[in-house]
Amino acid sequence: MAIDIGKISALEEIADRIAIQDVLHNHSRGLDRGDVACIRACYWPDAEVDYGSFKGSAHVFAEAVVPALTAAYELTHHAVTNTLVHFFMHQARTESYVTASHLMIGAKREMIFSGRYLDTLVRHGDQWKLQHRLVVMDWSRERKLSDARESESFVDLHKGSNGMEDPLYDFLGIGG
Repeated sequence: MAIDIGKISALEEIADRIAIQDVLHNHSRGLDRGDVACIRACYWPDAEVDYGSFKGSAHVFAEAVVPALTAAYELTHHAVTNTLVHFFMHQARTESYVTASHLMIGAKREMIFSGRYLDTLVRHGDQWKLQHRLVVMDWSRERKLSDARESESFVDLHKGSNGMEDPLYDFLGIGG
């Protein structure tokens, strides 16, 4: 497959790229805030995912992943970068790097996953959503951690959470 590297894009393609990035970033927000509705909104109703141990309906995945993450981790932090988009009519295929940090319950250890999302997104009308996601693991590591959230330097900062108590929701005016 020939790839046009450095090609100047038309304005509509730039808008499509921004919309696609918005879907990918909102998916990460949904995972990190434990927001099932946010995750589901990123997928078309018939979308499928392949997360290794879960292969199937993306909407079923959204319902299952939040309780699984909150049972195993105090917090997660998914960072999606280096997204490359390849357009095929009303479909886009993306490769994104993902670094997902997971604070274990008790805040004594963390697991960091480095991998990629290979996503197929489909455009219906003026909206892009995920149709399929394949997660690729490049490597993962686990390490001991010294939790400094309550140290003198950080004690007065607002703290993140994986739920509606997170400061984001008050900031957006939809607080719990």
